[in-house]
Amino acid sequence: MKKHLSLLLAALLLLSLAGCSGGAQGTGYPKKTITMIVPYGAGGTADVTGRQLAVALEKQLGRSIVVENMPGASGSVGARAVLDAAPDGYTIFLTADSLGTQRVMGISDMSYADFAPIAPIGNDPKLMVVARSSPYADVRALLDDLAARPGKVQMSYTGPGGSGHVQALILRRFGYEAALTPYNSGAECIAALLGGQVAFTNANYSTAAPYIESGDLRALAVCATEPLAALPDVPVLSDVIPESDALLSIPYTPTSLLVDKDVPDEVRDILRRATLEAVRDADFDQFMTDNCIDKLYEKYPTTEDTLAFYADWESTVSWMLYDAGATVNSPAAFGIPQP
Repeated sequence: MKKHLSLLLAALLLLSLAGCSGGAQGTGYPKKTITMIVPYGAGGTADVTGRQLAVALEKQLGRSIVVENMPGASGSVGARAVLDAAPDGYTIFLTADSLGTQRVMGISDMSYADFAPIAPIGNDPKLMVVARSSPYADVRALLDDLAARPGKVQMSYTGPGGSGHVQALILRRFGYEAALTPYNSGAECIAALLGGQVAFTNANYSTAAPYIESGDLRALAVCATEPLAALPDVPVLSDVIPESDALLSIPYTPTSLLVDKDVPDEVRDILRRATLEAVRDADFDQFMTDNCIDKLYEKYPTTEDTLAFYADWESTVSWMLYDAGATVNSPAAFGIPQP
């Protein structure tokens, strides 16, 4: 009898130890389906990237990931839904850059500080593009016209605070001021360009690429300091405006995988390890390469690197918008230092 009791106790002890060593240090995470909230409409860069990442992440976690689009108010509707959910790791957040400007734009009281980074994901490069029939033969011709007729050359953009607006402010800083005409999406900005309503736009590569391939649009410049492999003959804007290097080296359309900051550390650690494996998945890596999306997880490999990137990005962009009179609130009101 004593022998049987000893064997039973030993078996129970082994099961207990096995439970402590499995999952998220004993939590068993994940035990069920995970929801990935994308705070924008279907079909955009963040949505497509999020869905590709979800497929790769499912392989690592062994659980289904359901992608849910929650567009509205520059991403704040989806961000609030994440914070309103239980902080247990079963609601994850694939967001773009709007989270870094919501406070100064008066959209919400949320920021990167309300979330914990799992990993930065990608940056969709910006391009200056014109229609096939445009009189601008190259970017120098467009810049010369902007300088000669400040506030007269029409550019479509997606409204105050967006990456296209920030690109226009960078141009203005160096003496090239466009007349800005707002539209609801990057696709509408391109439609306006194709329809002759504006002279140029500052588009995301992923949005403009099909039109460049068809010949309906011409890329005049890559708004960065490094050329795109898909457009090797298109100059980088920092070569045309040499003093712009510091501003054009910043990723202006960063997507990130985040969770509520109250999610337990052990769950975050499992998500982070799984994500860093997922981005090495062959299909996901091919997607990033094919779409010329900058691999930010390689540029900012640690949590500390990521937090420093968010702080620098928020400071640079928030103050740029404030100095242009585009914000509701001063960055200083939120303790955001000047760059």
